[in-house]
Amino acid sequence: MLRKIRLTCALVVFVLITGLFLDFTGTLHAWLGWLAKIQFLPAILALNIGVILFLVVLTLVFGRIYCSVICPLGVFQDVVSWVSGRRKKKRYRFSYSPEVKWLRYGVFTLFVIALIAGIGFLVALLAPYSSYGRIAQNLFQPVYIWGNNLLAYLAERADSYVFYERDVWLRSLPTFIIAAVSFVVLIVLAWRGGRTYCNTICPVGTVLGFISRFSLLHPILNPEKCKNCSLCSRKCKAACIDYKNHKIDYSRCVACMDCIDTCKHDALHLQWRWKNMDQPEEDKPVKTDAAKPVDAARRSFLIGAAVATTSAALAQEKKKVDGGLAVIEDKIAPKRTTPITPPGSLSAENMARHCTACQLCVAECPNNVLRPSTDLMKLMQPTMSYERGYCRPECTRCSEVCPAGAIRPITRVDKSATQIGHAVWVKKNCIPLTDGVECGNCARHCPVSAITMVPSDVSDSNSPKIPAVNTERCIGCGACENLCPARPFSAIYVEGHEMHRIV
Repeated sequence: MLRKIRLTCALVVFVLITGLFLDFTGTLHAWLGWLAKIQFLPAILALNIGVILFLVVLTLVFGRIYCSVICPLGVFQDVVSWVSGRRKKKRYRFSYSPEVKWLRYGVFTLFVIALIAGIGFLVALLAPYSSYGRIAQNLFQPVYIWGNNLLAYLAERADSYVFYERDVWLRSLPTFIIAAVSFVVLIVLAWRGGRTYCNTICPVGTVLGFISRFSLLHPILNPEKCKNCSLCSRKCKAACIDYKNHKIDYSRCVACMDCIDTCKHDALHLQWRWKNMDQPEEDKPVKTDAAKPVDAARRSFLIGAAVATTSAALAQEKKKVDGGLAVIEDKIAPKRTTPITPPGSLSAENMARHCTACQLCVAECPNNVLRPSTDLMKLMQPTMSYERGYCRPECTRCSEVCPAGAIRPITRVDKSATQIGHAVWVKKNCIPLTDGVECGNCARHCPVSAITMVPSDVSDSNSPKIPAVNTERCIGCGACENLCPARPFSAIYVEGHEMHRIV
């Protein structure tokens, strides 16, 4: 029964968290954004004391239930392991193995050093929630959007506009490759060894494993009832049950309840930590030379919610043409001296120190402005570029969904007054000078009126008009860069600011 409750809660949470990365409309985040904010590492980086205390208390009471119910990467591995176990003769395929302490604590030490030193890409590589987020955004979301586009195509033929098309494009090749490699490695590890990643590499698993040694509720293996059949050990995906010595390594146990469900001799039960001392002498575990009484802790379940995602993926690729006559060239991103970080991130330093590169903001950006950075020290963390859209002043989606405090909540009013960069004019690309025609697109669409058109020759008021940028007023939204008709390089682009300021 406990196992079924745990499975139900885990699947519900897993589906809903995956939905957060797939849902490009922002509908799910209005109700379920808190699921991202209760992930362990984002809560620590955001200094969300309430969530941290909740997860610590949860672990102290039930053991590593976080890993088997709340962590999406943990549940993903369970799904893969379950599929692997459906094969013939593979149902009982695990065996007990001692804890690999040097690897486990070595990776954790490396993770802490990277966190303190601000080496974001290393933190992002090891963090479980971030790893799953990249997989969902880079591999699952495109399939979802293709399905949505197919439905949009069919609905349009039926004169319905319930669905609308979205572009599917590669935001960052390095991040895509890392996500794909992570996906394959995790599948191989889970397929063969169950929770190998969680108990040897995952730094969150190491922290919670240490806490769970002192948990109040845990499974107890009764040596008097145990027949040494080894079924519990061969079913344990955490490889933490030493049935020969009647011991369980509670630092690796993820409270999945598979062992209790598997035992045919009623030798495994959940038990409160202090019950060993209170029970009658004849019921206590017997000490022998081979086995000492089991003494640490584990298990129960979490809360869940309901239900699911929206629609999914395959689009008709449309050719962009100018007046139906000429194909419009795609824009090429300029080489920016300083990368642009989203409004609410405060500064490049704050972004680097708090971002876990989970890609949730990238997945949710409705304007196609955010994409993973290719800078090695900030690899996979979001940066802004305006080839496919611009940062609309009324949109605050990324600040609403960020669980780690890298992008702080910001109002629309504050966003319109936050300068994340400034526009720079490039004379050699400007159409009034290159083609001798009037333009003024940048000035027309600037939401803060930071651009005015002035004569290119101050002595001739009839000379072609060119843009003049008021850098004190410009907020760096990128409307001018995105809507500039010059191709492939815009005649005006945005340089980022290391530190944001209010204008």
